[in-house]
Amino acid sequence: MRILANENFPRRGVEALRESGHDVWWARTDAPGLSDVEILARAQHEQRIVATFDKDFGELAFRHGLPAECGIVLFRIALPSPELAAKKIVAAFESRSDWPGHFSVIEEGQVRMRPLARE
Repeated sequence: MRILANENFPRRGVEALRESGHDVWWARTDAPGLSDVEILARAQHEQRIVATFDKDFGELAFRHGLPAECGIVLFRIALPSPELAAKKIVAAFESRSDWPGHFSVIEEGQVRMRPLARE
């Protein structure tokens, strides 16, 4: 899976996704300081799923109507330790393959998905 991890995404989560074979571009190290709009545009251009803990991406996609068919996965889970966070993140991504085209919210014990508008 091609993923663009936002700057706020935990390092151990990025590492675990990469160790599981995912192609992860991480804003914190690959292009620090990019705005959320720039991150979303890059994800669209590179066909990467946005992985974030930042609720603002939902506002960009729904309220502002920015293209986001790449898919956005918003994590709303507790991160008690880096290792447990990594396990939860990898398990969430590997639990399904239909992330593109959806705004998804990962919560403890559930995944909520809402279709994103097409360009």
